[in-house]
Amino acid sequence: MQDSQMDNAPLPATNASNVLSVDAMGGDKGPATVVAGLSKFLGKNPDAQVILHGPESELAPLLAKHKITGRVAIHDAAEVVKMTDKPKDAFRKGAATSMWSAIAAVRSGDASVCVSCGNTGALMLMSTIRLRKTDGVNRPAIACLWPSRNPAGFNVMLDAGADISADQDDLLTYALMGASYARNGLDIARPRVGLLNVGTEDHKGRAELKVAHEMIAAAADAGGFDYIGFVEGGDLPTDKVDVIVTDGFTGNVALKTGEGTASLIGDLLRESLLKTPLSMLGALLARGSLKRLQKRIDPRRVNGGVFLGLNQTVIKSHGSSDATGVAAALHLAYRLAQNGFSEKLAARVASVAALAQDVPHDAGTDKPGTKTG
Repeated sequence: MQDSQMDNAPLPATNASNVLSVDAMGGDKGPATVVAGLSKFLGKNPDAQVILHGPESELAPLLAKHKITGRVAIHDAAEVVKMTDKPKDAFRKGAATSMWSAIAAVRSGDASVCVSCGNTGALMLMSTIRLRKTDGVNRPAIACLWPSRNPAGFNVMLDAGADISADQDDLLTYALMGASYARNGLDIARPRVGLLNVGTEDHKGRAELKVAHEMIAAAADAGGFDYIGFVEGGDLPTDKVDVIVTDGFTGNVALKTGEGTASLIGDLLRESLLKTPLSMLGALLARGSLKRLQKRIDPRRVNGGVFLGLNQTVIKSHGSSDATGVAAALHLAYRLAQNGFSEKLAARVASVAALAQDVPHDAGTDKPGTKTG
């Protein structure tokens, strides 16, 4: 299938690292919300430009409304991947969809990062086939940011649902990729990596976890990170660790549980503060502190799961994202693009890929490597 061509005036000549490719369709709230988030993002990043994919007849008026036409080029794509579409069915729609078009712009080098609010399974399948996996990666992973007590305000957790299974080699690769993401996305020079388990003792956990424990420890120097060993679910929001490694099934359950808990706390707090006139007065007096708490636990601030292990970077924004959430995903995409994240990640994985074969499965051995990203 041929990649469709841009139908309106192209963006002025610019560095591809300043250009994001955005799928305007597929989210629960429609293209108006995506464009509103785009406007927020562009307002804070004067050098950024965007290629926006979707039906031109719908998108052009929205861009004009927000007065961002000059910084956004529309790539006309008539078809939409629905949230209810099975990945293989979505793939068959191919080049006619906004999702395919958004990925194609990154593949061709016209943009540096793809962002979509659409169907996760379809986005992963299209991205994997069109962009291909990085050498040394068996299973790509989705990395998410988890609010924490760390100075950066977040920890990185992966896999958050790209693949429900992972063996010891996959977990080693996740550790390398997660450390690179923390280094380039959160400015942590030497991230601390932990392997999620049912306990911190060495004898606990499934067989592949015990093997991965040894392999990750042996890869720490070459990977440019510190391995702190097994961590538990309670460590996810702490300042004990920067990167939490797990399989996609466990990671996705943890992510959805965390989001649901944050929402419950917000609802219960709001209910309590509005219960009596006295509590309402207290809420008024503590308004500043409550706003800071709300901002700290707001899931929209950490919107954007990064697909790691592909030759280019793809970011999945929540399907239910509002304009603030879309803007957060775009800010993350732009930061990674400016840091040359894809190239650094590929170099890091390649530099230690041999460790998966070289490290004995019953003992870890240190192996030096290069500092690449």
